[in-house]
Amino acid sequence: MKLAVAGTGYVGLVAGVCFAEVGHEVTCVDIDENKVKLMESGISPIYEEGLQELMEKNNATGRLHYTTDYQKAYKEAEVIFIGVGTPEMADGSANLGYIATVCRQIAESVERDCLVVVKSTVPIGTNDKVEQFIQDFLVRDVKVEVASNPEFLAQGTAVRDTLHAARIIIGTESKKAESLLMKLYEPFHIPIVSVKRRSAEMIKYACNDFLALKISYMNDIANLCELVGADIEDVARGMSYDERIGSQFLNAGIGFGGSCFPKDTKALKYLARQHGYELKTVEACVEVNARQKTRLFEKAKRRMITFEGLKIAVLGLTFKAGTDDLREAPSAENIALLLEQGGRIYAYDPVGEKQARKQFPEGNIGRGEIRYVRSPQEALEEAAICFIFTEWPQIREVEPKSYKKLMRVPLVYDGRNLYELDAMKKAGVEYYSIGR
Repeated sequence: MKLAVAGTGYVGLVAGVCFAEVGHEVTCVDIDENKVKLMESGISPIYEEGLQELMEKNNATGRLHYTTDYQKAYKEAEVIFIGVGTPEMADGSANLGYIATVCRQIAESVERDCLVVVKSTVPIGTNDKVEQFIQDFLVRDVKVEVASNPEFLAQGTAVRDTLHAARIIIGTESKKAESLLMKLYEPFHIPIVSVKRRSAEMIKYACNDFLALKISYMNDIANLCELVGADIEDVARGMSYDERIGSQFLNAGIGFGGSCFPKDTKALKYLARQHGYELKTVEACVEVNARQKTRLFEKAKRRMITFEGLKIAVLGLTFKAGTDDLREAPSAENIALLLEQGGRIYAYDPVGEKQARKQFPEGNIGRGEIRYVRSPQEALEEAAICFIFTEWPQIREVEPKSYKKLMRVPLVYDGRNLYELDAMKKAGVEYYSIGR
């Protein structure tokens, strides 16, 4: 099929590349000319395992194209996917401005009957509005239907999650739209769950918020474990054997970040309040996560007289391993606090430095300063304190004895529970983790 994809972020670009991989002809649309040129040369603008290799492969086959000319991309497309951002507003609602812009462009460009498919995470009922909006601005006598097709990819494993998903959710209001999406996804050989549009929109929020609830629940239990002398890893291991609970998302830590869970929990909370309902479970999840992000900083603050002038090693900047995304990353909130306190931060991340520099330019910031280094060891050398925020393999590989050997004061606050307590104690490291 001939497809167009609006937006080349984590959702749009991964979808476009994977559609090309299974045989469709795809044109990815973006407003940034430099970004388009970069993608045409086979370079991915985002860090995602396996993505660049598939881009190079499908660029070469001629199935994958990139352009800023949305009119050319949309006018003859059979299916147009919308994968632009829906950033969080100050009140927790979703900003649908980018969606509206694309809808207006589609309405003014299409020259044939087509199906518009919203992959972006949007509030329930948005697809109805999208369809009406496009109808309002159509300039030609063509039929345009709208379907919902939420994505369930995780950053760091997005390509695998798309090509080998557990299921595909489609939300349609006609048999014609349903059949078209069924045909489009046939080469993936993945089970398809077909529902109405509003149900598809809700499935996306319900799934993400349930996983966020599991994380916050385990973090809450971890905090209680510290008070009563239990070990959260023992507790999680015992829980994982219960088939009703499962083993995933039971790792305690410093809270969730990224572009999905924080935004989607707040969006569902906002939606409920708009309808006069209080989602107490989701509201508690948001509150727990907000507190959890700075839990290690608060622990360290009680231990230290001051951070002023101290060399502070920060290992890991991205919100999780396998991505360069710093959106809602716990590291960012903690770095801001440490800079306010006058800390001299030496930060290491194997892929997140470029994004971090946009938020924290290297050099003096307020009372503190930040430098970016090329290895964990360089960050640790003569440091008075270390914070671990991301579970990168390069950080896991640092041996306990290295903290004792390299640091001026072997004091480590680990937000990912990377080390065994006994191993760090034996190495002579003062070690604080989560729930242990």
